This record gives sequence, structure tokens and C-alpha cells, in this order.
Amino acid sequence: VQLVESGGGLVQPGGSLRLSCVASGFTFRSYVMSWYRQAPGKERELVASITTVGDNLRYADSVKGRFTISRDNAKNTVYLQMNSLKPEDTAVYYCKVPSLDSWGQGTQVTVSS
Repeated sequence: VQLVESGGGLVQPGGSLRLSCVASGFTFRSYVMSWYRQAPGKERELVASITTVGDNLRYADSVKGRFTISRDNAKNTVYLQMNSLKPEDTAVYYCKVPSLDSWGQGTQVTVSS
């Protein structure tokens, strides 16, 4: 299993970023996918998850209405569109296959003016 995240960076408050996670080594379309994040000094937390065909989405309360998770099974990719970013969204964001307990290497998101 390999998960490669990209799309992080430095953005001003109120800005947007789109994270991508390209998966390989397993049958991507058969697995629920999740995004997690870990801020400095804090535990890793679930941000969003999406079922195999994208018909059931779940979000942490802190990101509801601002973040959108989606997937493209033809491209073995899961996305996280992040809008109206706040400084408290600063964290390393990780892609995960929950049932395989596999993680990507993470991508840094920094929200700062």
C-alpha cells in the first residue's frame, strides 16, 4: 500500500487549498478513504471520510461547511478541498485507508498572514 499526498502549502486566512492523495498497491475503489490532520502538540484527528462510491461523507464539526472530500476511482485519488481556511487548520494532513491502517507521509498546511 502506498499513499502519496500533495497540495499543501502556505495560505492566508480565508484562502483555499486542494489536497490530493494518490493511492497504489490495493484496490482503491473497494475501500473507504479518510483524511486526518495533526497540529503541533496535538493528537491526530479525523477530518473527513468518504465511502467507496462517495455516497456517504463524514466531517469533523470543525470543518463542516468549509471542507469537501471527494474521490476519483478511475485515478485512484482522494481529494480534500479546503475553503475559508483558518489559522487553526494549520497541521500536517494525512491520507489513510482505515481498514488497512495505512498512512501517507503527510503534507503540511500552514494558514498564516
